[in-house]
Order: sequence, then C-alpha cells, then structure tokens
Amino acid sequence: MTADIDKTAGPESTPPGGPEAIKAIPVRHYGRYVSAVVAIALFAAIVYAFAQGKINWGAVPDYFFDDRILKGVGQTMLLTVLSMLIGIVGGILLAVMRLSRNPVTSSIAWFYIWFFRGTPVLVQLVVWFNLGLVFEYINLGPVYKDEWSSFMTPLLTALLGLGLNEAAYMAEICRAGLLSVDEGQTEASHALGMSHGKTLRRIVIPQAMRVIVPPTGNEVINMLKTTSLVSVVQFAELFRYAQDIGQSSGAPVEMYFLAAAWYLVLTSVLSVGQYYVERYYARGSSRALPATPFQRIRANVLSLSSRKGGGATA
Repeated sequence: MTADIDKTAGPESTPPGGPEAIKAIPVRHYGRYVSAVVAIALFAAIVYAFAQGKINWGAVPDYFFDDRILKGVGQTMLLTVLSMLIGIVGGILLAVMRLSRNPVTSSIAWFYIWFFRGTPVLVQLVVWFNLGLVFEYINLGPVYKDEWSSFMTPLLTALLGLGLNEAAYMAEICRAGLLSVDEGQTEASHALGMSHGKTLRRIVIPQAMRVIVPPTGNEVINMLKTTSLVSVVQFAELFRYAQDIGQSSGAPVEMYFLAAAWYLVLTSVLSVGQYYVERYYARGSSRALPATPFQRIRANVLSLSSRKGGGATA
C-alpha cells in the first residue's frame, strides 16, 4: 500500500517564527576569580611594603639621567654587542667543528664547550684578569711586545671572559639549528646541482634560523645582565657607576633600584627587536604572520568603531 505525502507542507514541529535561539550560559570559573584576587592582593602588599620602607625613592629620578649613568648604559650596550659578536662567530665555528667528521676538530670543540659551560663566568673573568701570573709578557715578534698587565686591559678582559664563555653556548644553539634541517633537503639540493655553500645559504641556514633566533635573543638579554659581573675586573659599566654614585650620595640601595630600572628598559627594547626578527624568519613556517602590537591595537580600534557604527544604525 502507498500513501500520498504532501511535500509542500512543512514539518509539524517547526514553529512559524523559526527555531528558537540557543541560550548559552557561560561556565563560571570561581577558582580563577579567587586566584586573581589573591594575586592582586599579594602584589598590592609588596608594593605597599616597598612604599613604606626606609628608601629614598626621590633619589632614583634625580640620578636616572645622570651623565655617569648614561655613560654606564653606553658601556653596557657596547660590551653586550661586542661580546655577543665574539660569541656568535665563535659559536658558529665551534658548531661546524663539532659536526665535522674529523675526530680531532670535533674533540677540540667538545672539550671547549665542556670546559666553558662547566665553569662559572665570574671565575673565568677573574682568571683572565690574573693571567699575568702565568704569562709575564706577550710577544708577537716584530709586530707587538708588551707586558701582560699592560696588554690585558679591563675592556679586553671583559670581552674575552664574556665572549669566549658565550661562544660555548652559541655553539650548541647553532648545532641544534643545523641538525633541525632534514638531511634529505641537502641531498635533494645536491642532486639539483647546487654547491655546498649555496645549499647552506639558500636551503639550510634560512630554515635553521627559525630554531637559532629565539634562544639567541634570550642569550643577548642574558648577556646584557651578565655584564654587571665585569665590575670585578675593574671595568666600569652601568652597575659599577650606580655603585659609585650610591657610595658617594649615601643612597646605595636606591641606586640598585635605579640600575634595575635601566636593565628593565634595555631588556624591553631588546625583546621588541627579538620579536620582529623571529617574525621575519617565521615567514616560511606559517601561512599568516602573527600580528604586530601596532596591528593588534589598530584591529581592536577598528572593531570598536565598527560596533559603535552598527549600534547607531540599528
């Protein structure tokens, strides 16, 4: 038996005004509210404790742009840049030696990395500063000859101590970046007739930079703060100048806060630069680059303005 069905008629359960909108009720996260209140309360208590302490906060802005402090900032930046330059060049060289199939060069690189990563940088600085006990003179033949104490200036001691120590860490970072690229890509480029140098320049290094850049940025920031140790080798930088001003002005603790504020400013600037370098080398791994802070602010402003415009016309 068959029954006639009127297909033009709609379903009986469908209301004439269409389906009702789903009323979504957000889940309450009471634990988040409590933890946020506790965190804010702790932060307020810490701020109140420092505000009530016996600290002359007015001395910080008085000396914030002092000529000696600004000179120390310049010395700190100079030392950071030069030390990282030594560290990056030395790290690349050590990484290539470490990956070499020659057991001698690979062993030398391994020993260097093992020694410099296994000893504190403060100890290395002191050893470089007192190396005149081992070498009384430096003799380069007709080119240069002088006493070791005259040759090893505080700046050179700081550069060698920081740069050579950093090279050990950069070697491992560069080695990890080079090993992250699949060997099949190198073999494919060689099969296409590309030379070894061109393969490194066009294939391996651009991909390895995505792995190398983020930890290198962290190393730069870490180096900036580590420069405060070079005061032990009589090199004057930001922390040393802040100490001297604190002793002469009778406000040593206040000058420590001043130095901390300057380190925060410098690391913030370096972090912004690191963000844009990482964004540049992320072009090949993601289809859409992450928005810059300016682009996010602009997108939020445009969305707010569009909402206001839509609300006015509604």
